[in-house]
Amino acid sequence: MSRSQRTSQSSTTSPRRRLSNTTLSLVLVGAFLLVVATMYAVTRAGSESPANGSEAAAIAARPDSLRLSVAPGSTVDFVEFLDFECEACGAVYPAIEQLRQQYGERVNFVIRHFPGPGHVNAERAARAVEAAAQQGQLEGMYELMFETQAEWGEQSVPMDDRFRGYAEQLGLDMTRYDAVYDDPATLDRVRADRDDGLTLGVRGTPTFFVNGEQLDPQSYDDLTGALDRALSGS
Repeated sequence: MSRSQRTSQSSTTSPRRRLSNTTLSLVLVGAFLLVVATMYAVTRAGSESPANGSEAAAIAARPDSLRLSVAPGSTVDFVEFLDFECEACGAVYPAIEQLRQQYGERVNFVIRHFPGPGHVNAERAARAVEAAAQQGQLEGMYELMFETQAEWGEQSVPMDDRFRGYAEQLGLDMTRYDAVYDDPATLDRVRADRDDGLTLGVRGTPTFFVNGEQLDPQSYDDLTGALDRALSGS
């Protein structure tokens, strides 16, 4: 399956995705409880209220934002602000993959970086994902980050070499990977995502938006309900 530099689509279902809706709901609830317990101490730049409506939708999904999958002709964007080192993001990852399986042909799935200040490797992981995306391997690196999170997350030492190993595992051109990974513009992109999140009122991860409207889901059904309403235009 072909992939653009900043778009990746899934054609297989991994064991982590084959979960019942009941299990997914429990995972999602657990993830959000973890968010409450470990909310990042961040301060939104400026004193204005978060953007809303069409302005929020335009900020949440920029034209050059990373897209895990694109549904041709769709005007519905599901956006996740995430931190690859965040345990709550890792916990909810199977639910989001299930959501992509269920709605991937009708909804655009967008990811935005929101690295937490307490995570040594969060920005590094985001840079690795950006570098992989430029070689058409966004989805591959995205999945590797979450499926191996327990091996590298919450470490006090840089994991650059491990992420470079993931790039080699994906068969990337390593000269290109290194150039993008080390390019200051890549870090600027990551931080620009975070700034957009702060503008939208994001305080922790994972935080979800559908067409610019921030969600407060307590179950998997809350996510599907939001997408169903957006798809029906209600």
